[in-house]
Amino acid sequence: MKPPGSTSAAPKLAAAHFVAPDGAVLPLRHWLPTPQRPRAVVIALHGFNDYSRAFEQPAEYFRRHRIACYAYDQRGFGRAPERGFWAGTAAYTADLVQFTDAVRQSYPGVPIYLLGESMGAAVAIVAMTNPDPPAADGLILSAPAVWSRGTMPWYQRIVLETTARTVPWLTLTGDGLNVIASDNIDMLRGLGRDPWVIKATRVDAIYGLVDLMDEAMARVDQLRVPTLVLVGERDQIIPKDPLQRMLEKLPQPPARVATYSDGYHLLLRDLQAEKPWRDIVAWVGNRSEPLPSGAERHLARSVGTPGQSFN
Repeated sequence: MKPPGSTSAAPKLAAAHFVAPDGAVLPLRHWLPTPQRPRAVVIALHGFNDYSRAFEQPAEYFRRHRIACYAYDQRGFGRAPERGFWAGTAAYTADLVQFTDAVRQSYPGVPIYLLGESMGAAVAIVAMTNPDPPAADGLILSAPAVWSRGTMPWYQRIVLETTARTVPWLTLTGDGLNVIASDNIDMLRGLGRDPWVIKATRVDAIYGLVDLMDEAMARVDQLRVPTLVLVGERDQIIPKDPLQRMLEKLPQPPARVATYSDGYHLLLRDLQAEKPWRDIVAWVGNRSEPLPSGAERHLARSVGTPGQSFN
């Protein structure tokens, strides 16, 4: 693990990067609805081994609907410092708090929403349930990574503990797992060619991710801000049992949940990605109105009883 250094300066938001208090430079992308003032701002957090480019398409859609979007490379990912190393849950949540404060200063009076994909959703959950949460008005969780130890088979937990303690430097790939992250094959091929997407993962980084998912699962029932959760019924990355447990713990209200029958893990980049894009825009505009996709009603029928699967 490579945690941040000591605080040395005030955080700084620039056009192409964010400087954290310890001096770490986190590359930044933004999509702004110029020349109009945005009616809302979305701060997007990418998933494990991914980086800020993940939001290129949804952010362009948001921009056309007067919603600004900011996304930065989290520590250890993309072009951020200590590539391939896990920085620790505290580091990821602290960066989010500082970044949100900096964006808030740039857009006084404009609502700010956190959009987390997979690992990014887990970071957002933990951050928003900390004693000093980000100054955000709402939360959007896309395919949240909540595969906590309590939902893993015993043998997986033993293997993870053993390898993390004995060979933390060992790298693993997803070869041979036979899982599909999306039905958008061209997009997946692009990720395979992208040099900034991590292909081989250190075991200690996986261990850190599981620590984060433990925290997110334990705290999801403490969320007190308006929350929209997006789930794909064809998600092959996060097993259905932990997702179901998370949904059962989710406070409703203020949370609302939409599930997409044709959705995979990378919901916002699937072939049918415009469905959740439209739902996000509609929810940001009016959190009490029905979602355009109708996906929320589908979920209400299938997870109304504890223990039921949303499949």
